[in-house]
Amino acid sequence: MLSAVPSAGLAESINATLADLLDKDPRLLLLGEDIGRLGGVFRVTRGLRERFGEDRVRDSLLAESTIVGQAVGMALSGLVPVCEIQFDGFTYPAVNQLVTQAARVGYRWNGQVSPSLVVRIPTGGGFRGVEHHSESNEALFARFPGISVACPSTGEDADQILRHAVTLGSPVVVYEPIRLYFRRSSPVRDPEPPRSPTAARIVRRGGDLTIATFGAITHEVLEAAHALAPDVDVEVVDLRWVAPLDMETVLGSVARTGRLLVVHEGVKDVGIGAEIAASVAEYGFDTLRGPVRRLAPGRRAYPPANFEKDYLIDVQEIKDEVLVMTK
Repeated sequence: MLSAVPSAGLAESINATLADLLDKDPRLLLLGEDIGRLGGVFRVTRGLRERFGEDRVRDSLLAESTIVGQAVGMALSGLVPVCEIQFDGFTYPAVNQLVTQAARVGYRWNGQVSPSLVVRIPTGGGFRGVEHHSESNEALFARFPGISVACPSTGEDADQILRHAVTLGSPVVVYEPIRLYFRRSSPVRDPEPPRSPTAARIVRRGGDLTIATFGAITHEVLEAAHALAPDVDVEVVDLRWVAPLDMETVLGSVARTGRLLVVHEGVKDVGIGAEIAASVAEYGFDTLRGPVRRLAPGRRAYPPANFEKDYLIDVQEIKDEVLVMTK
């Protein structure tokens, strides 16, 4: 198996990107609970209030609906708010503002306004959090027209995603894997660049089977792929964005390998994997050598900390699934 390579932690990379964006665009501001004096619950915004002032790095009330609600008004006024929600399980009070207001305002005004709005959300498990602190609810917002959803797995991708998100003129939800915030190594990736800022990235070339994935679990997928080589040659597609989905890259990969496994951390039922599987069945059925399979947690609540290893998909499960598919 190839060894891991050192890299900047996700938190460090995002902090540097936000600082650069604040420095270059006077319209941009940050908004969230404890992001100013404390630097955020994971210290992602540490030092930014001291550098840019409390008007541009704003501590909010303990109310997610007001965070996004304020941001919608700010965006309509020509500002570029970048919000932080402390955990993805705390996002639900802001669904109304995101779905019925932010996602629709451009259509409602016949394209006469294009408000830029970004919502950053720490997501996922693997750090002994519970319930609302470890969920993966990206599929919720991915289904709503007008909202783009990104799920970076590296600091480099988070940087590119944020820089693109603030220019879109429509709301973007960025899910940041908590367990990658301070992780400074990752499995070796092929340095192939994406075709566009919203395209998927092929991070490992292979010929026997395609794994499509995103977020933190991309690291486990790559570790499994390296461990299986050379007996099974796995191609890994890091989706990076789940709305819009880059099916062109996925279909192109499946056309080469003939097999597809989708791996994600969110619940399997009605998840991102289901949409990918349906799209491949619809547009790439003639390239398949076997059925598309999905590997994800079952439909149940996130368990207490001592049992999260039984919930999360690990490297061995990925290897076992690949071997079943390539027999």
